[in-house]
Parts: sequence; structure tokens; C-alpha cells
Amino acid sequence: MRADLGPLLRTRGHRVLARWLLSAEWHSHRGRALVAIATIALGVALGYAVQLINSAAFNEFSAAARSLSGEADLQVRGAQPWVDESIYPGLSTKPGVALASPVLALDVTVLGRKAALPVLGIDVFKASRIAPDLVGVPSPDRPFDTLASDTVFLSSAAQQWLNVKTGDDIALQSGTSIVRLRVAGGLVRTRPGQRLAVMDIASAQWQFGKVGKLSRVDLQLDRGVDRERFRRDLQARLGKQWVIAEARDAESRTDRLSRAYRINMNVLALVALFTGAFLVFSTQALGVVRRRAQFAMLRVLGLTRGQLLRQILLEGALLGVLGSLGGLALGYAMASAALRFFGSDLGGGYFPGVQPQVGFEPLASAGFLMLGIAVSVVGSLAPALEAARARPAAALKAGAEEGALTRLATPWPALLCLLGATVLTQAPPWFDAPIGGYAAVALLLIGGIALMPRVTALIFGAASRAFAARRRAGAASTLAMARLANAPGHAAIAMGGVLSSFALIVAMAIMVASFRVSVEDWLAHLLSADLYVRAAPNGDTGGLRPDEQRLLAAVPGIRTAAFARTSHLTLDPARPDVAVLAREIDADDPGATLQMTGAVLPSSELRVGETPVWVSEAMVDLYGFRLGQRVQLPLGDSGHVFVVTGVWRDYVRQSGAIQMRLADYRSLTADTSATDVAVTVQRGTPVERVIAGLRALPFGASLDLSQPGEIRARTLVIFDRSFAVTYLLEAVAIVIGLFGVAATFSAQTLARAREFGMLRHVGVTRTQVLAILALEGGMLTACGIAMGFVLGFAISLILVFVVNPQSFHWSMSLHVPWTVLGTVALVMLASSCSTAVIAGRSAVSVDAVRAVKEDW
Repeated sequence: MRADLGPLLRTRGHRVLARWLLSAEWHSHRGRALVAIATIALGVALGYAVQLINSAAFNEFSAAARSLSGEADLQVRGAQPWVDESIYPGLSTKPGVALASPVLALDVTVLGRKAALPVLGIDVFKASRIAPDLVGVPSPDRPFDTLASDTVFLSSAAQQWLNVKTGDDIALQSGTSIVRLRVAGGLVRTRPGQRLAVMDIASAQWQFGKVGKLSRVDLQLDRGVDRERFRRDLQARLGKQWVIAEARDAESRTDRLSRAYRINMNVLALVALFTGAFLVFSTQALGVVRRRAQFAMLRVLGLTRGQLLRQILLEGALLGVLGSLGGLALGYAMASAALRFFGSDLGGGYFPGVQPQVGFEPLASAGFLMLGIAVSVVGSLAPALEAARARPAAALKAGAEEGALTRLATPWPALLCLLGATVLTQAPPWFDAPIGGYAAVALLLIGGIALMPRVTALIFGAASRAFAARRRAGAASTLAMARLANAPGHAAIAMGGVLSSFALIVAMAIMVASFRVSVEDWLAHLLSADLYVRAAPNGDTGGLRPDEQRLLAAVPGIRTAAFARTSHLTLDPARPDVAVLAREIDADDPGATLQMTGAVLPSSELRVGETPVWVSEAMVDLYGFRLGQRVQLPLGDSGHVFVVTGVWRDYVRQSGAIQMRLADYRSLTADTSATDVAVTVQRGTPVERVIAGLRALPFGASLDLSQPGEIRARTLVIFDRSFAVTYLLEAVAIVIGLFGVAATFSAQTLARAREFGMLRHVGVTRTQVLAILALEGGMLTACGIAMGFVLGFAISLILVFVVNPQSFHWSMSLHVPWTVLGTVALVMLASSCSTAVIAGRSAVSVDAVRAVKEDW
């Protein structure tokens, strides 16, 4: 018979047999297959949606940024926000420069709006040649509006945002005064959703108090000029006070600013896919064990090992194909809905003022399709190899199922994974991303799950011996413990589903809770005043003059008014700007104002003429600043020396921030304005009375007033919005974990019908069998939860102390949300017990005689 069947199995008959086996498995266990497909689809959908959203937003934002530069080859700007316009004539006449276009770029506060309006002041005659899309389009009867002092041209998105049309007036804030401008028309062309205002540069300088100041000069070089060489020569001549940038540098800044957020979102989205891979493994492993005798019979009839291996991998690949295709469709729909209803930044706030449209990306689609298939195939690989290696004679015997899982108990691969994870936690970031940390998390998950068979055998073996020593142990508990001890392979598969999902839940919950508690503690330390005043809630044109500062400090009820000035510096044209915060700081006790992360250099160790600065943790990672280091910053004279006297924690600016004393900043820059005020109220004076006094000031209407509680609430709302995807992923992990538990226990329970039939023959009642199943489910889940907590806690340590510092350049304290984790653990425990009992009802409903006859 084998001689006749062999050639058939190797040709057309093998394809028929493969389809028959696939169809039979699908019809017999459709529920488990659907759960595995749904899990793969959900993982692919989340990852694909995040990829589409981030890609669309980043591409649109980069295109909008490039449109502001037009056809400029280089941009010359100061390291400080505004520079003296005296540099312009020298640049316009420099050999090799074909055209020089001056630009004044401002983020202007709009009354009644939470976001600022970007305003460009341009020389319309120069800009029409270097950036023609930014030129305003005046009415035919008023052609000189492009040069008028009271007009502004708005993009379509800006007009919609401000709800104005041509001829209407808009109110903008300059310092503490209001500037009213007439909308003279639109712009030639802007990107969809790009909010932008353009006006004559001289008018912008005058209206917003920047007379004689520029933001940059756009240069267009003569043909044949070596741009890189020209850039190096010009940089050497101008010095570090000036930055020579290219248009691509703006894209690089955006990429660096949002890269960590985008990578973290993609990695977190793949968490569901990883859980799906284990669910496929569980489904395939149990299916292979259940069909072990069938495969052995096919081997006897002539099916080769390679054909059997390909058959099982084909089953897994089919799950991956169906899940991936469904995931791509679902992910595209999710991305479209998210961009339409929630914006393009997923809560991160990195892509303001753009309106991207999701588009089909062939490479990303193919990548996630192959990823879903690969995950399914990898999940099927171990069961397929075991089935192909099994000897037909041994596999045909009843009771050989547990022997099929003995290879899973080999501890060395798991230990190697754990060792590799430990080594990778010490790896520095690669390409500004914590690649080593992510790889360590993956290896820790794989190693922890792979170690479960050995751990299960040890735990339940010891527990079984302890139960045997107890004389009063019940029959149900004794039988349940004996089953778990003598079938550790089955127990490990069932427990692994709980472990993988709960470990990921624990890791993400601890990471988010640690970050949130650290932010709350940071805010409590930072917000020590009674009231906070800002000259403008957004934008960079707000500021209090010295006379206005004196009026504000003299308001009745105010005990102290600590003024501050916020600005920024460009230290690297390819990186985002560094914030400069000038405020009143005690050099000998900076911890009273800032949350320091380590030792502080006392002021007595500073030399004469040196200025102390306190840098954020991001400055240490990005620019290599260290305690006691003497650095030069583009503030004041080029030779002035600044000393890093401490490192402080900043959860707002991941691109870096520098704190310095307000008096030092003013002496170096001659800038006496203030953008922020921390007000301490006299004892016994209601804060509301002080607020009323501030509103009564001549410029009171332009002030933004907030109490510490309001700032804290707004910050935490922003935090929760930024981690909305993480919360969603936690919920998805819980759902997938419950599905996995249900599928695994159902499969194992239904596969044990013969065992239950034998127990019924020796006098065990149906109630006792159900009690055994409930106890097994409870003990397995409890053990999986306990081990999952240990593994998840280890992963959370990597996330908190490796991934987050390398991604966002800030540290945090560890916090465990016991209430949330305890609730999830109880839900999973109750779910597993009830699932085992529900599945057991079907198994024990089979007639005991017929169940035993199924044995060989």
C-alpha cells in the first residue's frame, strides 16, 4: 500500500491531501483559528495604522517646512532667535550669491486661540524669485497691499482657522499691545492645513517690535558654486554665533524631534502582534499534539518528513495571510478615522498645523503583510519540527502526546536569550533610538516564555509532592495537581498564554504609571508659587517691558514676583533648538527651584567672569555636557565661558534646555523683557483678589493667568492624550490575553475527552471533573500571573531605565500600579476558571464508553 500511495503523495495527491487536511482542521476547530487570525489582524492593524498616520503626518509636515524655504540653497540665521539685519547687505553682495532674501519669522499669539499663528515678514520682490508660493495675492484694485503696513495675507487653512475672509480684521498680540491687521488676500500656494500669514518685512518689524532684526537670510547661489564648500567657508568667517543651514536640515530637525515618539508607537503597536505569534504557537502546538496519531499514520502511508513540515507551516502561514490581509484593511480604516477625527500626531503634538491624508504605501503594506505571515510561520515552526521528527511507531501509541512537548523543556535556548537581554541593556542608543533596549525586551519575552516548561515542571512537581504528603487533600485537588505535575508541557503552553499577555500588561502599566507619577512629583516641585502669569499663552512676540514689570510687582496682595525669560538657541542646525530659561535661581541652592538629578557644583568653585548654567538631562545625552564642564554658548561675547553646575529633570523639552540666572541673561543679551512671572501671594490675601488686580492693569487683558492646580490638570490631560495609544494597547493586550486563555483551555479540555472518560469509569463524577478543570485553570493562571508579573517587572525596568532615557532623554522613578494590576489579574483568573468549566461541560458530556473507545 505504501508503494502505491507514495508517488501519489509526492505529486498531485499531496496537494489534494494538503487541502483536505487544511479544510478538516478549519472545520473542526474554527473558533481557535478565528481567534488566532483576529489576533494577527489586530497586531498588524495597529502597527500599520500607526505607520500610516506617522508617515502621512511627517511627510506633510516636512513638505510644509520645505515650502517655507522655497528654492533657497542655504539659510543664514543666528544661533539666537533674531539677529541684526546689518548682515544682509554683506551677504547679498558676496561673490557666489545670486540672490539673498531677508526673512522675519514669528510665532504670533492670536487672541482667543490656543495655538500661535506663524507670520513671515518677507521682501516681496526677493521672495517672488526664491519662494514664489509664499507671495500674497492682493485684490486687483489694491495691488500695493503687499507693501502696506497694516495688511496681512493668510493661507486658506489660516483663514478657516481664524474664521475670516478677505477684508476682515484680525487681532494679533505684540508684547502687551494688540496689533490689528486687515486680511488683504490669500497666498499663491500652501500645503493643505498649513496655517501661515505673510506680510511685508518692514511692516512686520515695525508692528511686532523687531525693527532692525531678522530671523534669517535665504541664499540662492550662482550656478557652478560648490554649495558645501561655500557653506564651510561662510561658517568659518561668521563664527559660532551664526548658523548656516540647508533646507534639508529643517526636515532633519523634525525627524529627530518626532523619531523617538514614532518608533515607540510602532514598537508598542507590535506588542499585539507578538502576543498573536504566541497564540499561533499555542494553537499549532496543541493541534499538532492532538493530531499526532493522524500525522504518524500519514507517515506510515508514505508522507515524508519534509511534506509534513511544509503542511504544518502552510497551516500557520494561512493564518498569517488571512490575519495580515484583514489587519491591513483594518489598519487603513483606523488610520483614516484617526486622521479625520483625532488629528495627525496621536497625542504627541509634533505635527501642528498640517492636514495630511492617508495614502496607500506599497512598501509598508508589503512589510506588514510579510511580518504577519512571518510571525505566524515562526509560531508554527517549533510544533512543525517536532511533528516531522516524531517516530511514527511511538506517535501511534496513546499517551504519547506529552512526549511531543519534551523538547520545549530544554532550558539552554531560554537561558541564552536571557543572557543576551542582560547584555543588550548596556548597549548605547543606535541612530538616536534604543535599539538595544527593544531587542533586550524581545529576548527577555522569548527567553521567559521558553523557560516556562522547565519552571512549570519544577513548580507543579514540588506542589504535587506537597499535596501527596497531606492526608486531607481532596480528590479533585490531588488529581488536578497530579495532572499538572505529570503533563508539564501542556501546562506550560496554557500558562504561557497568560504569562505573555500579563507580562506585557505589567510592563506597559508600570512604565506609564512611573512616568505619570514622576511628572506629578516634578510638577509639585516646580509649581511652588501661588499664581503664574504669562505675557502670551503661546508664540514668541509676548513680553513685559521693565515698566510693566514694575507695575505688575506693585499689584496689592503680591509678596514676590519672580520674572523669567524664555528663549532658544540653535547649537546644531540638524537638531531642534535648545530652550534657554532665564529665571531667579540661587546658585548655591538650585534644588529649591529645579528638580536636580545629582550633585551640584557650588558657586565657590567658579572662576571670576564665569557664568553658571544648569542643563537638562537631554543636554547630557545630545550634546555631551557634564557637571563641571566649561562650555561656550552663542550668548553674549564669543569668548564668554559658561560652567555646567548641575543637571536637572525636564519632562517638557526632549531636545534640551538650559537654565541660567535672569541677571546673567540680561547682562549678556541686553534683553530686559520677561515672558513669565511666578507670583507669591501675601499671607491671608485671596488669590482671586490678586487676579482681579492683575486684570485691572492697563495690559491685564493680554496676560494669561493660571493657578498651579490648573497647570497640573492641563499637563496631565496632555500626558494622558499622549499615552492614549499606550492605554489602547494595554486594553488590546488584555483582550488578546483573555482570548488566548479561552482558546488554549478550550483546546486542551476538548482534547482530553478520553482522559475524562477513564476518570468517569473509575467513579469520578461530572461535578468532580469540572472541579478538577476549574482548579487546573485557576492554578495555571495564578502561576502564569505570578511569573508574568516577574517577567513584566523585569521588562518594565528596561523600559523605565533604558528605553525611555535613550528615547526621550529623561529619567523617572519606578512606580507599580498595584490596584490596576490586581484587577486585571482577578479578571484573568476568573476568566480562565470559567472558560475551563464551560469547555469541560462539552468534554464530560461525551458518553464515557465512547470516550474510552477512542483510545487505541
